[in-house]
Amino acid sequence: MKRLICFLCGVVVLFIASSCVDKRHAKNYNQLIDEGSVTFIQQGLEASQAEINASKLAVGRSGNSHLISFASKVITDHAAAGDELEKIAINNKVRGGDSVSITHQKAMANMATLKGADFDKAYIQLMVADHQNAVKLYTVATNDRIEDIQRFARKTLPVLKMHLDSANTIYVGLK
Repeated sequence: MKRLICFLCGVVVLFIASSCVDKRHAKNYNQLIDEGSVTFIQQGLEASQAEINASKLAVGRSGNSHLISFASKVITDHAAAGDELEKIAINNKVRGGDSVSITHQKAMANMATLKGADFDKAYIQLMVADHQNAVKLYTVATNDRIEDIQRFARKTLPVLKMHLDSANTIYVGLK
């Protein structure tokens, strides 16, 4: 009886430990897609969701018409790109990217405490930094092994560059 209880306790501990694993960085068991492709999909999905969330906040909080117009465009473009990338993820059996990173969560929490020009500046700085990172990520993905990823990255990269240019222009106007 004592052994049975010890065995059951061990099973419970293993179950709890396995549920604590960060599933976004789980091992890729799909041999048809490499780790670089998985990383691109996961980071692309996460970044799109983070930018949508931040832009929704901007639409509701900002009084700057240029910034609101930009944020609305980001929401529309990233929602469409996210849907397309999600289909690629499903087709390639890639999990993850359905939550926002701790870094983005902290930035959103910080922005939520700001008002007026301080909010606008924090939002647009986040958009500049995020779009700089996205341009780098998508530039690398234009040479991915997976043709769907290459095609998607080549199609989306000009939109990301346009967002980056717009964000930089708005940022300069806020100074």
